[in-house]
Formats: sequence, C-alpha cells, structure tokens
Amino acid sequence: MKLSGLLGLGAASAALLPAESAEAFLFNKKEYKVTKTRLAMGTFVAMTAIHPSRDEAEHAIGLAFEEIDRLNSLLTKFDADSPIGQLNRVGKLEGAPEEVLELVARSLYFHRETGGAFDITVNPLIDLYKKDFAEGKIPDSTQIEAALKLVGTEKLRFHSGTIEFTDSDMSITLDGIAKGYIVDRASDVLRKNGIGNHLINAGGDIRTSGTAAKGRPWTVAVQDPNKTKEYPDIITMKDGAIATSGNYEIYYDREKLFHHIIDSRTGLSPQLSTSVTVMAPTVMDADALSTSVFVLEPKAGVHFINGQPHCECFVITRDGTVSHSSGWQA
Repeated sequence: MKLSGLLGLGAASAALLPAESAEAFLFNKKEYKVTKTRLAMGTFVAMTAIHPSRDEAEHAIGLAFEEIDRLNSLLTKFDADSPIGQLNRVGKLEGAPEEVLELVARSLYFHRETGGAFDITVNPLIDLYKKDFAEGKIPDSTQIEAALKLVGTEKLRFHSGTIEFTDSDMSITLDGIAKGYIVDRASDVLRKNGIGNHLINAGGDIRTSGTAAKGRPWTVAVQDPNKTKEYPDIITMKDGAIATSGNYEIYYDREKLFHHIIDSRTGLSPQLSTSVTVMAPTVMDADALSTSVFVLEPKAGVHFINGQPHCECFVITRDGTVSHSSGWQA
C-alpha cells in the first residue's frame, strides 16, 4: 500500500517550499484564479479556484483545508489517539466514525475486486520495512514470513459500527485510499460553497471540477518517474479524478527493490512497474486502483482496468515501456 499518504514530509523536501503560499490573478475583469498551497497529509496540497469573487474563493478554500485537517485527524495511523491509531493499538474500535467505516468498507470491496492486490492489513509489512531499513538492515525471509502471518482481511471483523482484529498484533493502514477520499471531500466543500470550477492536487492525487480560466479544460501531466521535465503524457480534464502510484515516491534501497508499495500476498515490493496512473470517477477509487494495478503488474493490471467501468490507466514499466487501457485518451 502507499506509504506516502498520511505521513510527515521529510525535512529536505519541506525546506524546498514554504509551509503555505497563496496567489490570485484577475482574468478579463470577470473571474479570479485563486490558488493556495500548504502542507497537509504529508504532502503539498494545492487548491485552485476559478470564481468571480476572490473573497468567496479564498473563504471556500479555507473551509476545504479545514475539512482536510479534520479528516486527516480521523484517518491517520500515526496518532495513537486517532480512531485508526486506537484500533491498531488495542485491536478494537467501537462506535467507529462514519468516515472510517466508509473507507474500511470500500477497502474491503477493492480487496475482493482485485483478488487481494489491495489490502489494508498489509501494515505489519510496512512497519517491518521501515524499521529494518532505518537500522540499515534488509528484511530477511523469516521476518517477512512472520509479518505475513499478521496480514489478511479474514482477520478483520467489521460489523455494526465496530471494527475488530482476531489477532491483536495485526494493524491496518488507510494510506492507499484515504488521501484520495479526503481530496474528494475537500472538493465537495468547494462545490457546496459555490466554487464549481476548481482543481485540487494533493501530491499527485488530483480532482478536477468544471473548467479552468477562460472556460478551458484543466491540463494534467503524468509525471516522469525519472523526474525530468519530459512528461510521458498530458491529458485535459473537466470533471474527473486521477492518481498516480510509483516506486520513485518512497523507496528504501538504491535499486528500488524495496519500496512503499508492498504485495500483501508475497510480502515483497512489485518489480515490473515504475509508475501507474489511473483515472476514475473519484480520487478515492483512483488512489486505490493505482496501487492495485501496481501490485497486479502491467499486463494483468491493464486487463483489470479494462473491465472497470469509467476507469482508465497508464502504466510505465521499469524499462520505460508504456501501456494503457483501451479508453485512455492523451
């Protein structure tokens, strides 16, 4: 699962940009382009609104960031007192918040749909990777096998507002789906406050609504895994969602054999893909599906997306080969 969702940002990255920035431009005396960027969910989140009133746009963006902070506090695993932190600590969460129940239910749905490629119970493996590599060690097969015994959605009981583990040592992470969910909810806040034309970019999890300045569609570039200025593809969007998973986001060794996406069925990081971009009706779904396709690996992943309604994908392999679903439009 993606480790990059609800984490603190590294000091080197944080030093590159201010914690918060804002700007506004007036187009043709009819509409403002208002953009605000700040640190949230362990990444830089940028919101751009197109609206006749600068004040109304800024107010709505402020409310959307408040919603991001509220949801982040519910869904992060890094706060022991958060609902997810409590569940991981004691193995049971009674009276779970609606948002947590919704995300766990959706996660279990994707687990079934992908044949186990998407698995929120993979957290013990993530913790093993983090711990060993922080100590300068590589996890061995015995450690991986031990962690795998704590993984499996069949060990997760989910009923009547209660989530419970059958093994007290297991734990979950929502990092592979929560960031997308939070972006969707922030977009809902903007629309409810009259900002129909907007774009939210949370570290590559992107939601677009309406149009950009002067009625043009939004332009979204697929990032090059090698971090050059040559984009593998550029698309235009109006109302839609897109998310990217890549082994270049967080990795533990120079060869990127161990990175933040882990196959819960093997305990290892998938090796054939380097970047997977998915378009879907919601960022929540795009977030989960991009991780799933990365785990499924290129051919099987593209085949899977071809069977998903209103979804498309764009896959880059380690050797630079590009493949995409049948309906992907550059």
